[in-house]
Amino acid sequence: MALIHLGLGSMGNAMAQNLQKKCCSKDPLRFFNRTAVRGKSLQALGAFPCDSVAHLVDESDIIFTSLSDDAALESIIQQIASCGHLTGKIIVDTTTVHPDTTKSMAAKLSAVDAQFVSAPVFGATPMAEAGQLLIAVAGPDDAIRVISPLLKGVIARNVMVVSREPQKATLLKTLGNFMIAGIMEIVAEAHVFADKTGLGSNILEDLIEQNFGALAYSDSRRMTTGVYCPGKDQAPYSDLNLALKDVGHGLSCAQNVGVKLGVAHVVLENLNKAKQYSEDHGGRALDSSSLFGAVRSDAGLDFRTDFVKKRDGEN
Repeated sequence: MALIHLGLGSMGNAMAQNLQKKCCSKDPLRFFNRTAVRGKSLQALGAFPCDSVAHLVDESDIIFTSLSDDAALESIIQQIASCGHLTGKIIVDTTTVHPDTTKSMAAKLSAVDAQFVSAPVFGATPMAEAGQLLIAVAGPDDAIRVISPLLKGVIARNVMVVSREPQKATLLKTLGNFMIAGIMEIVAEAHVFADKTGLGSNILEDLIEQNFGALAYSDSRRMTTGVYCPGKDQAPYSDLNLALKDVGHGLSCAQNVGVKLGVAHVVLENLNKAKQYSEDHGGRALDSSSLFGAVRSDAGLDFRTDFVKKRDGEN
């Protein structure tokens, strides 16, 4: 079974490496990425780079895509669909996109006799590297059965089978992202409240760890350890621009069915403030948790905590 991986961002690279290490000892994973240098670590594991999407599709049985946004996915699916000879091939998309995009891509591939499984993932880059993502899958039953051995225990800790309709998986992902963003907003506001009252972040973080679960604690750690505002030589766990896209998708889906997501509007406002901070500071890369910096600024605090300033060499 020939496996193909298209897209080597932080998440895609981590998933591709796990596929290569755990599933491709006899038949190496083949991959393509527009920026070839990003494939060096994957190639060192034995994976094989190709110079075009068409070349990969010809050699494939299963194609994984992990891309940055809707436009990138639409471009790749158009290239795949135009290759011909797609009967029996399975395309597994892990990209977080609007459910309408998923529905459209599934129809485009069905028209050329390929099968499409939507498989968005929950978890940041460290979880992807550890093979501990949660994956939600939706698509044809037989295609899901074929790809299942490549998911749980390889790139994921567990798999949720959502529906035969691919767009239902990205709808679940969109709803999940709304909840994740809301929890992050609450944790950010709580930390700023604790700082301003003199209670302090340490005791609050202790409470979060003991009483509010792993997700809230993980968000707290991203704030207190400076992940929200990475050092200039560090990459974000989850890029701010992707968070803006994801929250926007949630608001769009809710508006389509007449639901108001009040928390999402607050999150989007703070993410946009963080984006403005980035632009005002030379395009500095920020994490999706950088809304914490925006909440700090609104409360009269520095966007950067003392921890971040000390890490960056400032007193």
